Amino acid sequence: MTLPPLATQADLEAALQRTLDPTQAAAALRRASARVRAYTRQELTFHAQDTVEIPGGGRQLLLPQRPLLVDDTNPLTVTELFGVTGTEFTCVEGRDYTRLGSKLTRAEAFWAQTRLMGWPWARPQGIWADRVRLTYSHGYATVPDDIVDIVVDLASMTMTNPQGLRSEAIDDYSRTFASETIGAGSLTADHKRTLNAYRATAFSVAPVT
Repeated sequence: MTLPPLATQADLEAALQRTLDPTQAAAALRRASARVRAYTRQELTFHAQDTVEIPGGGRQLLLPQRPLLVDDTNPLTVTELFGVTGTEFTCVEGRDYTRLGSKLTRAEAFWAQTRLMGWPWARPQGIWADRVRLTYSHGYATVPDDIVDIVVDLASMTMTNPQGLRSEAIDDYSRTFASETIGAGSLTADHKRTLNAYRATAFSVAPVT
């Protein structure tokens, strides 16, 4: 799946205060968006009803992509998958698990034995199955401004020095480029501090086709 850029050509042109070639601008924004997504491990743009399989085996599941959106149009479907038998169990929020933000808790270990503690009964209480299939909607309908600013900043570096020059000279005029503009723009320490609020913990996610 090709993800859309996290900022627009209009955002980039406003920052640079000049009109840009659409092909060059698109390439710069694509590369900048890819760097932000690689660091955060998040798609960030809205994706409706994405289906993935993730490892379980504990009391809590952390949805891989955030933020989570659950409403009548965007339901959350959680299905436990058992072994090689192909047995599936569809979990119900409030009966089989609780949800807080993007964290799904199967049960509390000290609760009285109820169906919430684990289902089917012949398995550890309050523990997710080894594999769980999720269908959920996630991401931002409108990309947050601080992410847009970082993408524009990275793309601006690339557009300012698209050939990756350290310096150039024309007749008696010369200029030296800042190190961060050499080649594609790279995330700075300030960028990373801002993006840490959006960054996900890495673990393997298997998309379901």
